[in-house]
Amino acid sequence: MTVTDMSAEDEKYRAPALTKGLDILELLASASDGLTQVEIGKMLGRTTSEIFRMLVVLSQRGYVELSGDDRYQLTTKLFEVAHRHPPIRRLTAIAGDAMQKLANRINQSIHLCILQGGRLLVVAQVDCPDNNLNSVRLGAQIPIFDSASGRVLAAFMDDAALEHLLTLAGTEAGERRDRFLADLPGVRDVGYCEGPSLTLAGVTNLSAPIFDYTGKAVAAITTPFIHRLNSASHVPVPEARNALVETCRDLSKRMGAGAAVDR
Repeated sequence: MTVTDMSAEDEKYRAPALTKGLDILELLASASDGLTQVEIGKMLGRTTSEIFRMLVVLSQRGYVELSGDDRYQLTTKLFEVAHRHPPIRRLTAIAGDAMQKLANRINQSIHLCILQGGRLLVVAQVDCPDNNLNSVRLGAQIPIFDSASGRVLAAFMDDAALEHLLTLAGTEAGERRDRFLADLPGVRDVGYCEGPSLTLAGVTNLSAPIFDYTGKAVAAITTPFIHRLNSASHVPVPEARNALVETCRDLSKRMGAGAAVDR
């Protein structure tokens, strides 16, 4: 097929309205405080009338909502729709009880991440019984370069998949990106990530992968381990790490990984 043929084929299957709607959703996903109709139009290079029609439909379908200060924000509907996807639904269904048991056992909050568009998406989160918590918000999107979860998922990728992930994550990270790549061989060798948090002092991040039936690391369970000074149920880091790895190994088997987790 020639370049001309490909261009004709692309033109044949264009869907301008769908494109505009997706552009708006992707833009609002990166705007934590929402955007006005005028701001959306300006950032997308669209007229306000084009944007207005799209926003009306997206609002009617429940994907965006208008706040009191005339700013449009995403609702949780995209997150809810994503959870109807069978692999994610199965993963969160089988992981929930195991995560809560782990949180109770090590007295730390736990979250489950998957990769989405070059970032981490928190799709499940549980708290421990202690009064003092350090938890990550359900639905949060986290840059991969500063995270233990990102290191765990990237460490078990082949070269092509890793290169694609890095492209999606962006090249502006600089030294953070270099440090991230340097950590991957060690994570792969031991099968988990353990180290000081790169965003919070006094926190040790512990993370391990969950594999599916193909042997692919599809999710990571992570605890931002806080070092309590006066807790009656203090669990040492090595014990917490071993319990985390054990939980992820069991969940991998339940996802059909079998021997694929024994790397």
